[in-house]
Amino acid sequence: MSCTGCCCDHAVLDRFHGSLQHEGTRHECFADLEAARLRVFKYIELFYNTERLHQTLGYPSPKPFEIACAPATAA
Repeated sequence: MSCTGCCCDHAVLDRFHGSLQHEGTRHECFADLEAARLRVFKYIELFYNTERLHQTLGYPSPKPFEIACAPATAA
């Protein structure tokens, strides 16, 4: 985090929350907290990290990006 008032600090997190609301939950109402937690978990682990393309990474999804970069960073 940088100094107070720097809007760039929260840009990535705000983008994630927007994606979660629009793609992950579609503004649904859930029966209970456990149903909401399960939906968020599925969105992050099954879609956001494995399939969704990320501009900041050059358009791959995070898991394949980490796998491709792992040998380079281990050396």
